[in-house]
Amino acid sequence: MNSYKAKNTSKITLCLLALLMINACSAMYDKHVQWEAIEPKTFPVIHAIGYAPISLQNSEHETQRILMAIKASKLAAYSELAEQVYGQQITTGTSMGELIVNNDSLSSSVNGLIRGAKVLKSYPVGDTYATELVLDFKVVYELYETQSRQKEVKDVVYF
Repeated sequence: MNSYKAKNTSKITLCLLALLMINACSAMYDKHVQWEAIEPKTFPVIHAIGYAPISLQNSEHETQRILMAIKASKLAAYSELAEQVYGQQITTGTSMGELIVNNDSLSSSVNGLIRGAKVLKSYPVGDTYATELVLDFKVVYELYETQSRQKEVKDVVYF
């Protein structure tokens, strides 16, 4: 009976070693993956306008107030573009006491990175300065392609 157990365990051991060797050999094969970039079918173009009052800018000099309003209107336009691309985070809160609203608050924030936007126009409208921006997503795609190409598997070759 002991010789039967010994033969059985040696057969099991041999089978396990054979499986281990086969598995080890399969790990020796390497592969080469070819990637192919995928371009979207359509590219949207979005527009944004930012406004800033000239007379409310904090300066005694008219020229400096105009330059500050130009900059502020451009930043407002970029903020609007970020809202369109990334959306807005809305936070609201209401507190009540004795079934009467004591405090009602609402706040919003925008966070994002805008690349590739172009200034179409920047012009005064009365006491306000306006800046129009355009963001073509084809330009954004091309900027993204130069930094980190989006890819899919084209072909896998095993050797």
